[in-house]
Amino acid sequence: MNGDLNLWVEGIGIWTPGLPDWNHFLAHLDGQPATEDAPARPAASLLPPAERRRAPDSVRLAVETATQAVAMSERDAAHLSSVFASAHGDAIIMDYMCATLADTPLDMSPTRFHNSVHNAAAGYWTIATGCHRSSNAVCASEASFGAGLLEAATLAVSENEPVLLSAFDVPGKGPLVEMLSTHVPFGCALVLSPERGTHARAALRLRLHASSQPQQPPSDPHLRRLARENACGDALTLLEALATPRPGSTCIAAGDGLTLHIETDVPA
Repeated sequence: MNGDLNLWVEGIGIWTPGLPDWNHFLAHLDGQPATEDAPARPAASLLPPAERRRAPDSVRLAVETATQAVAMSERDAAHLSSVFASAHGDAIIMDYMCATLADTPLDMSPTRFHNSVHNAAAGYWTIATGCHRSSNAVCASEASFGAGLLEAATLAVSENEPVLLSAFDVPGKGPLVEMLSTHVPFGCALVLSPERGTHARAALRLRLHASSQPQQPPSDPHLRRLARENACGDALTLLEALATPRPGSTCIAAGDGLTLHIETDVPA
């Protein structure tokens, strides 16, 4: 990539057990313990009740964090292009499908099959918000967050419009648990804009390098453990930087042999 991608963060969403939104994330970094009355599952209240009942936790996680980020940005979700990134999709449904196809294939649930596709979260989101803008689903194994961020940033700059990024992964079950790196649910979302607007919270400068560079883990011990237990955990280093009112930089994998260097500046 020649040149930098310069963006503004207008909205941030996050959900993981004990840290159900950005305010709780900030409170944790200020030394407050994780809230004890946090919900056990993402609320995903944007979804109509019938859809919410059918939606797996992966979709609820993506929709919840996207809803938070868009609300903070005060953008209209119906007018935002979006990128949804996940390393594993929904591993619980994958386990169900593999077991059912092996033992009783005629018992396959149409609803669960519908939720197995990698762009399921994007479909739920665009239907719930009435959005007809472009929507991409990205998967790059352990580099899925970085690849999704690069995709969203490139789209925002090239089309000169704000873009929603949602990245998420949830634990699996059955034999897949031994093969996947996600053991704790975690998701985050960002609304990125190429222009500094009224709700700009932080500046990002991204540059892609065709080489593998060391990635910095979060400095907070709890976030560092979480980053090791979720395939999208690379995002936590960036979120920690966005919570710090001073310039900083970090490196995040964006693919095999690709590193995204990110400079952040959060005005005090």
